[in-house]
Amino acid sequence: MALIHHAQLSPSKAEMLGDWVPRQPWIGSADASSVEVVGAYRFDDPAGEVGIETHLVRTADGQVVQVPVTYRGAPMAGAEASLITTMQHSVLGERWVYDACADPVYANALVTAILTGGTEAELQFDIPGERRKVTTKVSGSGSPGSTVPVVDAVNCANEGTTTVITTDRIGVRVFRVIDPDRVAPVGSHTLEGTWPGRGAPALLAIAHPTANHDV
Repeated sequence: MALIHHAQLSPSKAEMLGDWVPRQPWIGSADASSVEVVGAYRFDDPAGEVGIETHLVRTADGQVVQVPVTYRGAPMAGAEASLITTMQHSVLGERWVYDACADPVYANALVTAILTGGTEAELQFDIPGERRKVTTKVSGSGSPGSTVPVVDAVNCANEGTTTVITTDRIGVRVFRVIDPDRVAPVGSHTLEGTWPGRGAPALLAIAHPTANHDV
């Protein structure tokens, strides 16, 4: 369950995305001269320390781009190259915002969702009784109770409009620019999602074993 605070953010999430997304190598040919947030989903950090949120943004030419980020209360060691910005949060104070593909907490949450048939985190608000309609939903293709490899460290690299996350036992391909016609290979372990304006599930990520390991 993800706890959502009523807070002022500086910069705002929209400002952060509008500045950072156009400068990324994985944007491909998409026209990111402007971006509009169309949806977002969260995963839960079991330790309750790291905020995990994936934004879905529409570019000026109508393409949808997936942008996972993590919010931390202190810098992540060795991750300077993956720092997007620091953000002032009126409740939590200074937050360090990272490209989540370089964050093992995100990788672990993503792999868990894919392999166990998990979904987006339920949202809990800091004002009792508040509810918000969930408009972005994701689901993994696996089954509850499936074994999930421990993810302690990750490497990530871009291949065109895909970011490949590699760990000791499992890798994940995170599709940055969403192709509505992309189909996963038969038998793949996948994450699919829907959001406002997208009723049919779209492929968001695929998990695959690394050398000498099975998923």
